[in-house]
Amino acid sequence: MHTSSPSIPAETARHVLWLFGHQGGYQPGTYHQKLLDLLAYAPPVELAKLAPAYPAEAEAVRMAKYDEDGIDKLKRAAGLVCIRCGDEDGPFAGAPRQPLCEPCAAPMPLDGVA
Repeated sequence: MHTSSPSIPAETARHVLWLFGHQGGYQPGTYHQKLLDLLAYAPPVELAKLAPAYPAEAEAVRMAKYDEDGIDKLKRAAGLVCIRCGDEDGPFAGAPRQPLCEPCAAPMPLDGVA
């Protein structure tokens, strides 16, 4: 039986990025910080046991710890990466749903010359 991964809200992604020391993350409140600490320190078997109660948080921590490109996925979920060119510098227009860096968000002239 295959189950799909839960969607990671932008705020959860930013909290997990902060927890793992990555740019663009920000510190959650005390409750969520302690919850994410618990998930981060939990061995894989225990993390799996906690996942039904906290699916997005557990998946975000699992991605950060075990996925080769998990941090990049979290940055995209947090709206910290341009969806067109992959730039991380920002600022972003349309974030967090459709984040585009300023050059990609600028309208292109009809003749293709800027």
